[in-house]
Amino acid sequence: MTAQLANLWENNKPIKEFTEIEIPAWIESDISPYDIAAITQGGCASGAYMPAVTYHSALKTMAEHGDNVLQYIEDVYGEIPAPDTGLGWGGMACHYLSMAVELWAFSIEQELGSALDELEFAE
Repeated sequence: MTAQLANLWENNKPIKEFTEIEIPAWIESDISPYDIAAITQGGCASGAYMPAVTYHSALKTMAEHGDNVLQYIEDVYGEIPAPDTGLGWGGMACHYLSMAVELWAFSIEQELGSALDELEFAE
């Protein structure tokens, strides 16, 4: 485990309280470094980010922000990967929201770790 990742596990404060990292509207605004560490270690399906794997929550988020979620995925991959076969609407909502949340978590992990290191150094 890197020092930065260890630092993430030790902080449960909402990211928005101490950094300028932009949190997409399709992610709960109180997400913490601890949540990011859990998501990057085990993915949303491990229970690290339940709003993305609970059908009613994922369906609600995708109804409100689905275009932005899919655009985020397309921006990262250059396309929108096909979901597993046999998924209903709820399963597809969970699939794509989880994918986007995990991509976002990985994209901010280093920046977030650095921000925490700077905070620790300043104290």
